[in-house]
Amino acid sequence: MDRRFYEAVRDSDPGKEQFSLSVLSGPFAGEKALVSGGVVSFLTAEDGFFSNHRDSVETISENGVQEIDGTPVFAERLGYDKKLVICGAGHVAMPVIELGKMLGFSVTVIEERPYFANNARNAGADTVYEEDFSTGLSHIRGDLDTYFVVVTRGHQYDKECLIEIARKPYGYIGMMGSSRRVAIIREKLKEAGVPETVISDLHAPIGLSIGAETPEEIAVAILSEIISVKNAVKRSFGYPEELLSELLTNRSSDLVVATIVAKRGSAPRNAGTKMLVHPGGSLTGTIGGGCLEAGVVRYAEELLESEDPKAYVCHVDLADDAAAVDGMVCGGNVDVFLERV
Repeated sequence: MDRRFYEAVRDSDPGKEQFSLSVLSGPFAGEKALVSGGVVSFLTAEDGFFSNHRDSVETISENGVQEIDGTPVFAERLGYDKKLVICGAGHVAMPVIELGKMLGFSVTVIEERPYFANNARNAGADTVYEEDFSTGLSHIRGDLDTYFVVVTRGHQYDKECLIEIARKPYGYIGMMGSSRRVAIIREKLKEAGVPETVISDLHAPIGLSIGAETPEEIAVAILSEIISVKNAVKRSFGYPEELLSELLTNRSSDLVVATIVAKRGSAPRNAGTKMLVHPGGSLTGTIGGGCLEAGVVRYAEELLESEDPKAYVCHVDLADDAAAVDGMVCGGNVDVFLERV
């Protein structure tokens, strides 16, 4: 497997739903395809398995191992870095910023008032656009992993933000406000020609109904709702930036990509989790640590030394005697797909 596939993943449109497909066994093992918005956008073999089953490939909509014409294929809906965009930097925005950072989101805040913009910086926002909302939102491309939180100081600003956001791909849109304020904004959005699908996607009043009162409690309600929406769409771990960067820049040696394709029981990580194994056994990323990784590394080193480096699935049992010695008895087992790059 060469690195062209990973270049295609890097350059793919995050505003469209992306599926990575891998043949797990048989004569086409290791062949890959990238499906973007329901259309095949890249094939590692122009006249291979996926090109001859394009119709079946383009209808895939679920994660996991599935069969196409009797051949096992691992499909994963790719996720990207999670981004939280907050419009407004009032008192509620501060704990939203802090909690968002704790949860691993990249946080951007748009606020034209210098005093409040500085508060957002001090709260830990990664990026602060000290501009009006329309200008600030023009910097945001948006994608299916971008979560918009509208907590401005007035109706007119809510409307301004939501009209701009409606033009972008998004994973979530939420707006703070009373039921009356929300009803007014929904009507104004209709008058402005915002699509009904976007208006119906709007979470307003924002946040889960947990009786929140303080800014901190409201932040918990907001992030809880975002987590609920995020996890309802089963995107895989995808290709973390660190791993993708290593794949595309390290051309001095072969590497092995190890991907969990199935787990049973209480194995520590889910399908789609990946790591890179370098010659000598060093790692980029993790698929769970302990005896799981030790076993996978042994298989990967054999693949790196093989004269016929064909991709294949190895099986690691986390409930056997060796796992017990390492303190890893969790009653599960995993299938890990190994492919040499």
